[in-house]
Amino acid sequence: MSEFDYVAIDPAGREMRGQVSAPSVEEAKSLLDRRRLFVVRMAPGERAAPSVRSQALFARRPRLSAKELGMFTRQLATLTQVSPIEEALRTIGRQSEKTHVRAVIDGVHGAILEGRRLADAMGTQAKSFPALYRAMIAAGENSGSLPIILERLSDLLERQAAIRAKVVTAITYPLVLAGFAVVVVAALMILVVPKVVEQFDTNGLELPLLTRVVMGISNFLASWWWALLLAGGLVVLGTWRALRNERFRFAADRLLLRLPLFGRLQRDLHAARMARTLATMVASRLPLMEGLALTAQTVHNRVLRRASDEVVDAIRGGGSLSAALRRAGVFPPLLVYMAASGESAGRLDTMLGRAADYLEREFDTFTSAALSLLEPAIIVAMGGVVAVIVLSLLLPILQLQSLVAT
Repeated sequence: MSEFDYVAIDPAGREMRGQVSAPSVEEAKSLLDRRRLFVVRMAPGERAAPSVRSQALFARRPRLSAKELGMFTRQLATLTQVSPIEEALRTIGRQSEKTHVRAVIDGVHGAILEGRRLADAMGTQAKSFPALYRAMIAAGENSGSLPIILERLSDLLERQAAIRAKVVTAITYPLVLAGFAVVVVAALMILVVPKVVEQFDTNGLELPLLTRVVMGISNFLASWWWALLLAGGLVVLGTWRALRNERFRFAADRLLLRLPLFGRLQRDLHAARMARTLATMVASRLPLMEGLALTAQTVHNRVLRRASDEVVDAIRGGGSLSAALRRAGVFPPLLVYMAASGESAGRLDTMLGRAADYLEREFDTFTSAALSLLEPAIIVAMGGVVAVIVLSLLLPILQLQSLVAT
């Protein structure tokens, strides 16, 4: 059985592109004729061309970013309300300006033309469409409420994108500011201080203690900067290799969760994401167990992932969601309380959504307060270091002036 790529025209005059499996070109054309498609062009697909297969081994398969997936979902949710899935996919693919996005959508579109369901067609592009995403699409197809599911998925992805953007903003600015401060201080210590202090050494003047300390640090940085860079690279490499060990990674993740500020931030972000995802899945009439299991696979922190797996096992054993969350011991008390209230009132999706809203607002407040304190702290620290360097240069000048005056 071989694969053939084709371009055809349907009875309505629309262009179709896809891939079909058949023993020969004639059989492939006959198969398309039975689908009432007029073949314009047909060529061997990837499986029939060894050279293409060898190139594919070294080429990265196209995939959608989180932002592109959110935009695609919103477009698909809008178009499926007024047109069939096949036509909606073809329209989105044609209007996309990015080659890799068009390639992913064309792959899904081709699978639809072969007669697959949308969730199965998206499975051919598994790197672009996560398992949780495909599970919700399948639930929408089974219940006949695909447009509604797509709308909820769009809202979920857009909220996650907003949280992700806030995290990046909260991390990027302090890192850039701290990096700039390090570069400025290093330039002063390596390039400026040696030149200035050299003038005092020629006069045989005994330098003040502060000046000698700064000069010693400057000489060390100027002579051994390459060793420091090498040591930093080795530390990064060693840490990366150590994190590949599950026991070390679990211990490191547990340490991160115990940090006063960062640990709370990580716990709240995980809880907000889980609550938002579960609220969407419960509202879409998806099994709670499946949603928890798929959500747990996306958690990077090993301690939180183990806690999520324990919640799944507890519910599988007949327990409630709120009791499982409470027993895990790493989730915010608010999420546990809201889950218990939702279970008792029969409004679990609503209460989980409200818990997610509250945790996201708490995250916004926390990051705003942290940034408002961190930015001036970095500036003050940089100013203090520069002041020490300047003072170490001024003290010999003042000492020299006092000697001249006497």
